[in-house]
Amino acid sequence: MPKKRNHIRSFKPTPAAFPTASSSGSSADKPSRSVNELLANLRRTSIGPSAAAAAASPSALPATAPSVPPAIREILQIPETPAPAPRRITRQRFDGHGRRLPAGPPPPGSWVSRGPADPSAEASSSSSSRLSHRGLQDTCLPGTYLPSRGSMIDIVLRKLACDWSFHRVYNQYHLFFVPNHLKSALIRYVGIANEDGLSISDLKIILLPPPDTFDEDELDELATSNLEVNYLDLSGSIGRLMRLKDISDLLFPVKEQEPASELQESWDAAEAIPSPPRTLLPNLTHLSLALHPHHASSASWRQLIALSSKLTTLTHLSLAYWPEPCFTPRARLSTVATPQGGQIPYGGTNLYSHSLDHDWSEALLVLRMFSRNLYALEFLDLTGCSPWFKALCAESGHDFVNWADSWGKITELRLYTGWTPGPDALPSEQASYRESVEMAKTVAKHIRTMRAGKGRFIAVEHDNLDA
Repeated sequence: MPKKRNHIRSFKPTPAAFPTASSSGSSADKPSRSVNELLANLRRTSIGPSAAAAAASPSALPATAPSVPPAIREILQIPETPAPAPRRITRQRFDGHGRRLPAGPPPPGSWVSRGPADPSAEASSSSSSRLSHRGLQDTCLPGTYLPSRGSMIDIVLRKLACDWSFHRVYNQYHLFFVPNHLKSALIRYVGIANEDGLSISDLKIILLPPPDTFDEDELDELATSNLEVNYLDLSGSIGRLMRLKDISDLLFPVKEQEPASELQESWDAAEAIPSPPRTLLPNLTHLSLALHPHHASSASWRQLIALSSKLTTLTHLSLAYWPEPCFTPRARLSTVATPQGGQIPYGGTNLYSHSLDHDWSEALLVLRMFSRNLYALEFLDLTGCSPWFKALCAESGHDFVNWADSWGKITELRLYTGWTPGPDALPSEQASYRESVEMAKTVAKHIRTMRAGKGRFIAVEHDNLDA
C-alpha cells in the first residue's frame, strides 16, 4: 500500500513584495540629504505663499500645534503661532425679567415687532372702532365699601394687585391681617388686574388664617366665621382659575364625621348629635359673579343653582356677562339616534332653539329654579346678558320668572347691553343693539304689569337710544 505524502507549503515571501536589486542599487546611488539641507528646505516651504494660505485655513492647521520657546523660534526663524480663534459668545438663557428663553435661535425681528401691518393689531383696532365694551369696571354692587378713586388706600391696593404674583408668595402669611373692610376691595382688584383672575388658593390666603399662627381653638374660630366680611367680589375670576364648586367647598366646608368605633350596649346611651356646619362668611349678603366678556362660555348654571341653594340670605347679586341659562351648554350640537332612526337633540337647547324655534323652555326652567333659591334678592345685575333678555318675560306652561313672588323683593334691575356700537359698526350690529335696548324696555313693562301695584316698585336701568 503506497504511503501518503504530505505536501508542505513554502512560506517564503514572494519576490514581488520586496524591492529588486536594481531598485536598491539605484536608491543607493542617490546622495543622502543632510540635516542642514532638510532645515533649509523646511524654512523655505514655511515662508512660501502656499504655507501662508495653509496657515490661514483653520482646517489645514493641526488641532493642537506644538509650542516652541521664543529663543529657539528666533534661531530657526519659525513664524509665531497664530492666536486661537475667539470663543463663541454664549447666549443668555434668561431675559431681563428672569424668564427662561425657549431653546433654539432667537426669532426674527419681524416676528417679534408689532408694526401697523400686524393682523392682530389691525383686528383689535378695527374691533375697537366698531364696538366698545363696558368691561368689569362698572360691576360694583351698591351698598358696598370701595376706597375712593385716587386715595392712598386705593393706590396701595391697586399696586398690591398689580404685583400679586410676588405678594402671594412672599407675603402669604401677612395678607390675612389686612383689615376686613378692605379684603373685598383687594379681592376685586386682584381679580380684575390679574390676567388669569383670582385662584381658589389666593382666596384662601386672604380669608383663611395662616397655619401655625394661632392655637387650635382660635384657628377654628377664625377660619369658620368671619362676621365682618359681607361682600365677596369675584369679578373676572369665575370660569378661569376658579369654579363655583370650589367656592361652595370653601364657603361651606363639610366636616368629616368619625364613624362609631363601638356599638352601643343600650338604646338609652347618650349619642353625640353632629352640629350644623359653620360657614366661612355667615353674613355674606353681596356677591359678584361677573364673568370676563371673553371667558363667558365657561360658566356653569348647574353649579350656580347648587351654590344658590346655600345662599338664601343673599340680597345683592351680579351675573354680568353670563351665558344663556342651560344645563348642557356643550351639547347644543349633539344629537341622539332614536329607535325609529331619527335624530333628536341631546340637550334641551340646540343651536336654533332661541333664534328660529323661539323655544325658551330650558332657560325658563333654570331661571325658575334659580329664583326660588334666591327669594331674598333686592338687587340683580344682568349687564351683558342681552342674548337672553327675552327669557325674563317669556312663559312656557308653568315655567316662567315670577317677579311678583319669588323675586318680588327686587327693587333694582340692571339690563345694560354691555357694549355700544362704534362709528364703524356694521348695520347688523347696530340693529342688534337697538333690539337689545327695546327688549330691556319690554322686560321693565312686563315686570310692572305682573306686579300691578301689589309688589314693590322696581327701577330698571338700561341703555338709551340716541335721538
